[in-house]
Amino acid sequence: MAEFEAAGRLIIGLTGPNASGKSEVAAHLQRLGFACHSLSDIVREEASARGLDHSRVHLIAVGNDLRRAGGPEVLASRIRSRLAERDVVDSIRNPAEVEELRQVPGFHLLGLDASVELRFERSRRRARLGDSTSLEDFIAKEEAENTTDPAAQQLRATLQLADVTLVNDGELQSLLDGIDRILSEWAVA
Repeated sequence: MAEFEAAGRLIIGLTGPNASGKSEVAAHLQRLGFACHSLSDIVREEASARGLDHSRVHLIAVGNDLRRAGGPEVLASRIRSRLAERDVVDSIRNPAEVEELRQVPGFHLLGLDASVELRFERSRRRARLGDSTSLEDFIAKEEAENTTDPAAQQLRATLQLADVTLVNDGELQSLLDGIDRILSEWAVA
């Protein structure tokens, strides 16, 4: 696959609830020549420094700790220095992170979503450490991630800030085709 060509700097942020397809989109963008960064990488680095495993519960707690100590935009502030001309920033979960990244020329926020039942099934299949084993637990964890606390995750509020939101409820190729259409629009903007 050829590298993606655009007229200027293009930084794509990804947001959306758990198992909505962000990792698939990030991998697709990497295949097109984008460098991939994740705000979760910063959280994982900190969790490791604290001697914690990378379970979902630990990562959420560490991310919230970092936001309380450094401001709700701290994860995005730390990633900005790593950005170049063609980058994707995954795991944007707080409106302040979006505000921080909007200061980067060429930044666009892409939202991904799907029904809770479909996302739960995807989560179950990938079986990451700390993922829910029941739909009820999945929904409860998701509610806990949608607070109004400025130092916590605010997934719904962040998703509402997306420049474009794709509903990822079909086949993978349909999602990738949607990404390619959006890229062609953003590349000439």
